[in-house]
Amino acid sequence: MELVEQVGLVEERPCRFRIEPRGPMRVPGVVFASRDLLHDAAQSLEQVVNVATLPGIVGASYAMPDIHWGYGFPIGGVAATDPDEGGAVSPGGVGFDISCGVRLLTADTDVRALRPALPETMDGLDRAIPRGAGPGGVWHPTGPGQLERILEGGSRYAVAEGYGEERDLTRCEDGGAVADADVAQVGARARERGLGQVGSLGSANHFLEVQRVAEVYDDEAAAAFGLAPDQVCVMIHCGSRGLGHQICTDHVKAMDRAMARYGITVPDRQLACTPVDSPEGRAYLGAMAAAANYARANRQALSHAARRVLRRAAGAHLSLVYDVSHNLAKIETHPVDGTRRRLCVHRKGATRAFPPGHPDLPEDVREHGQPVLIPGTMGTASYVLTGVPGGDAFFSTCHGAGRVLSRHQAARAVGGRELGARLERDGIAVRPRSWRGLSEEAPEAYKDVSAVVAVSERAGLCRTVARLVPLGVVKG
Repeated sequence: MELVEQVGLVEERPCRFRIEPRGPMRVPGVVFASRDLLHDAAQSLEQVVNVATLPGIVGASYAMPDIHWGYGFPIGGVAATDPDEGGAVSPGGVGFDISCGVRLLTADTDVRALRPALPETMDGLDRAIPRGAGPGGVWHPTGPGQLERILEGGSRYAVAEGYGEERDLTRCEDGGAVADADVAQVGARARERGLGQVGSLGSANHFLEVQRVAEVYDDEAAAAFGLAPDQVCVMIHCGSRGLGHQICTDHVKAMDRAMARYGITVPDRQLACTPVDSPEGRAYLGAMAAAANYARANRQALSHAARRVLRRAAGAHLSLVYDVSHNLAKIETHPVDGTRRRLCVHRKGATRAFPPGHPDLPEDVREHGQPVLIPGTMGTASYVLTGVPGGDAFFSTCHGAGRVLSRHQAARAVGGRELGARLERDGIAVRPRSWRGLSEEAPEAYKDVSAVVAVSERAGLCRTVARLVPLGVVKG
């Protein structure tokens, strides 16, 4: 029996499947995908069903085309709850790498001019970009007081301290800092972990890539975003490091202990949650916002380091296209059944994709919609998309390719040195922290990012603006 029949999926229309409510489900499941992309997705589809049981959930439990198994929520999961109807917030709907996201910068040079300086550029980035599982960062806060200012001010504070330029803030989600950060809800261990990692990539699927614009599909939107054919770009993918991981750990435990007081039961303890407006819910959202600001400052500091290398090696300047998270829960207003309602929108491995004209977008791109940044895998491609009118799932879309092999399986499938040599033969300069880490992130460990993007567009979640291909990659 095919997977779609096994889990009760009904294909409503091309690239949109539905799981009818059953048992404790409060809303249906809606999955944006093709049949090919749903191969081996049974476990993550059960998570879609579980999410549909959350208190106060509205609309549907949504899944993006890059869906794969995660903690509580599937990665690629979107769910909104109504705080005025007892709606809950769940750390599992954000994940451990709070505000993990993507930042794209464009250089004022093209690939032809950069090519002679590419080796020096990659060597410079290799030295300048801290990465790996442990401590080490571009920015060394002077103590707990400065760390608190990072948690409160995000990119705004980083720019004020010399790690960037004012224009960066207009092209960053939330103007560079999430409001309502509550530093008091960030525990001592989280602070300790965060103090030594500001301005670092981390490990796993995080990277810094030098790219070129290989193809433009929407000339007007690309021009507004600052993209042109053969232009050199730098893409940074990372999050809140150990600080965010610790915050998630701490607040999952607190909510797990508190659920019974609110009469909440969930089918999976990884979905531990409490009402948005409860003391535990407000504490988590305050700590999560602080972690999001840490992630923004992290990418801001890495941008500063990359700018210095590009200026020195190639005489080029980098300008920010956009910075957007794909692991966050935000209070937003959306129409539900014809009424605008205040909602807590969880996006885990899913990117916000606001449409043209949305008031929260920078004025210079507003008429074209929000830039949406989709990182690919080494040796393939990344994409720039934009939000569209009437976008489903509370204006959300995919966030990347989505894993199909575990890191252990990927490492067994291809050796790091072999993969590095293959990428170098394809003209991609590779600077890994370790060969094992490189092999764990092999392109074959992921879905086809081009197929994921095509399905997202066909499902009406976004529109494609440009395709970027790697020239060099710095891996954790």
